[in-house]
Amino acid sequence: MGRRKKGEAVSGWICLDKPYALGSTPAVGKVRRIFDAQKAGHAGTLDPLATGILPIALGEATKTVSWMVDAAKSYRFTIAWGATTTTLDAEGEVTARSDVRPSQADIAAALAPFVGEIAQIPPAYSAIKVDGERSYDLARAGEAVELAARTVRIDALRLMAAETDFATLEVDCGKGTYVRSLARDLAAALGAEGHVSMLRRTRVGPFTEATAVTLEMLEDLGHKARQSEALLPVETALDDIPALAVTDEDAFRLKQGRSIVLLPRQQEAVQARLKPGSRAVSAMMGKTMVALCEMRDGRLEPSRVFNL
Repeated sequence: MGRRKKGEAVSGWICLDKPYALGSTPAVGKVRRIFDAQKAGHAGTLDPLATGILPIALGEATKTVSWMVDAAKSYRFTIAWGATTTTLDAEGEVTARSDVRPSQADIAAALAPFVGEIAQIPPAYSAIKVDGERSYDLARAGEAVELAARTVRIDALRLMAAETDFATLEVDCGKGTYVRSLARDLAAALGAEGHVSMLRRTRVGPFTEATAVTLEMLEDLGHKARQSEALLPVETALDDIPALAVTDEDAFRLKQGRSIVLLPRQQEAVQARLKPGSRAVSAMMGKTMVALCEMRDGRLEPSRVFNL
């Protein structure tokens, strides 16, 4: 007889509003303990010095984490003018100073070249691996770290407020974008020195501030045995994937790892909603997620099966 897993078989997503100075991994641990969940994971690391949206998957939702890692994200951040630091944020040591204070008009005029697909060099203090070592470990050890530029996608960049010593912006971006690098490069384009003094993630795919809960709120619900009220469905992470209602018989086949044949009208309906280049379809029985599938040659082939 197999050993029973510790914890409860709870499944779903928590849209956590991560507090300042708490790492992503400890945040997952706290949420997991509140739910006494068997499994937990997060979609997209958020620096301890950053606040905001950290989607945390519990139970069967962990099977959809990869979809969220690739999701578009939005951030609000403040650049403090006058100094560049080793970490490109308030935590590092100052490496350069300048008296240049860009005007609101100058900042607004400098944003256009940073929208679209751009080349960006990640910060030396990042989790990227260099010869098997984390870049930030090498940088903290005093080693010179040179990271190659990579192409990232910036969908929108907006100036929200500007004072003499600070500017606050919002950015909508794709996977792999570093806001600290964006601030560094914008400062350079303005002939200034600057670093990120505040960073908040406001969106990860379908997870936004509107559905976010704080740890304090979760802990309060946990004391009242009502923490499930904050739980979002497993399929929340798959909101841009077409859903197809399946019968009990088809659900049984999919859960066994077998494919099912689609009727011509089903094929047409799904095809019309597929994203360009995607074959992903979520099979639903009522309101319950059955499987994440790929549509091939008029059939649905299960790639992830959910035990809900």
